[in-house]
Amino acid sequence: MMTPLEQLLTALHDAQVEFVIVGGVAARAHGSSRLTDDLDVAYARSPANLARLVKALAPFAPYLRGAPPGLPFDWSIATLRSGLNFTLTTSIGAIDLLGEITGGGPYDALRPHAITVTAFGRELQLLDLPWLIRVKRAAGRPKDLEVIAELEALQEEMG
Repeated sequence: MMTPLEQLLTALHDAQVEFVIVGGVAARAHGSSRLTDDLDVAYARSPANLARLVKALAPFAPYLRGAPPGLPFDWSIATLRSGLNFTLTTSIGAIDLLGEITGGGPYDALRPHAITVTAFGRELQLLDLPWLIRVKRAAGRPKDLEVIAELEALQEEMG
């Protein structure tokens, strides 16, 4: 049985969506012990990539997380184009689509700071540890600040 994380990452990868894994899942991949309940990805905002993203997630009924049930929400290229960051719930798990992240910028600025990792039989892009620490520090939320010390210790261990 695939986990929600595996299903989400597989759907994005197999649809050839251009994205970089950031946030808690990236921290876990680098060795953090903290659990996270959603997938955060920075995504390319090109028209072709927006189309791939819409197609990849459409089967999982994306809906705005925290929005009242029944609120009209159109999962479409136009919706993605008119917004930037989306916190979504899907039938297989929560995903945050980030057109830009504090301290890191848009996908194109993050991509050079990503490393390739293999997970679930697929090559995925993951924000590297120095940049993950940088964006967590820039976000400045208590949960981000708490994980920075652990990430810095992991970075030190790696030399």
